[in-house]
Amino acid sequence: MLFPVYWMVNVSLTRDTDLRADPPRLFPTHGTVEGYQVVLRDQLPYLGTSLLIGLGTVALTVALAAPAGYALATLRPVGGGVLRFVLLIAQMVPGIIMAMGCYAIYLRLGLLNSAAGLVLADSTIAVPFGVLIFTAFMSGIPGEVLQAAVVDGAGRWRTFRSVVLPLSRSSVITVSLFAFLWAWSDFLFASTLDAGGAARPVTLGIYRYIGNNNQQWNAIMATAVIASVPATVLLIVAQRYVAAGVTAGAVKD
Repeated sequence: MLFPVYWMVNVSLTRDTDLRADPPRLFPTHGTVEGYQVVLRDQLPYLGTSLLIGLGTVALTVALAAPAGYALATLRPVGGGVLRFVLLIAQMVPGIIMAMGCYAIYLRLGLLNSAAGLVLADSTIAVPFGVLIFTAFMSGIPGEVLQAAVVDGAGRWRTFRSVVLPLSRSSVITVSLFAFLWAWSDFLFASTLDAGGAARPVTLGIYRYIGNNNQQWNAIMATAVIASVPATVLLIVAQRYVAAGVTAGAVKD
């Protein structure tokens, strides 16, 4: 499983003249950082766009999913079970169907080739997942805690903001992390909805090095390595919160 990751790093440090060596070299005997120099020169705008889209997707997902999860978990509205089932089914819809539907809508609204359009599109995947995670976690919050907030004079919104949301830190981090990773690594929505825009994410920026007669493989792999760093750091930092957020609600006392 780790060998493709190693090979990506290996190729990113290999000179163009050594890429077609037969047999291929398992180590960059004549290593070069030329690919990384090219990436830092050309790819920073694309990386910035990906960061903007990722953070925007996180903000929109948490803003929509957290209140929805709170409502389903504690207010128990009529039809809540059906809504949870619909959210589950929504995650089974193929991405290409979602992308084509978004394309038809964006064409009329003028959202094609825009970062805002990609934020909305990526959120269509992240929000259903976030609602399910928040619902499972918030269902496990003791009712006595919520009743104490009501006794102290807190309304539903104040209870959610001051009591439920701080207690749901693990689920907030879990949903935020997955939303960011989905947006950061998205290619399908980007290639469908922003293929001709000036501000494109790094998943499309990598095609800068691919042509009909030339492929800069060390630059391609260097881009992939640099693009993997934020996701790797986030996973390492948030690992224990993710474990707690994903398993929340699995066991009841």
